[in-house]
Amino acid sequence: MKMYLAAASAALIATLGSPVAHAAAPCQERGAVLAKLAKNYAEAPVAIGMASNGGVLEVLAAESETGSFTIIVTMPNGMSCMLASGRHFEMLPAPKLAKGDPA
Repeated sequence: MKMYLAAASAALIATLGSPVAHAAAPCQERGAVLAKLAKNYAEAPVAIGMASNGGVLEVLAAESETGSFTIIVTMPNGMSCMLASGRHFEMLPAPKLAKGDPA
């Protein structure tokens, strides 16, 4: 599932081209980023995964009509950078993997 999330997030970022972040500094301390996204957009973490570079990739989303979302990566030093944001986010059902499938 984690590999699926990472692949889907990478595909999303590649599809978006130039990342667009909410009106905030692109990199800040993780707590500040989460607080701003919660206060300004009612976004909360809905998915998380470990990137190969040691960063933690998170998808934050709101349950509002807009379905706003933000994708951030937090590095081991605690700094979080916004990679992408947008609207109309929706969760897909988890894929059913065959037993023994490494993904």
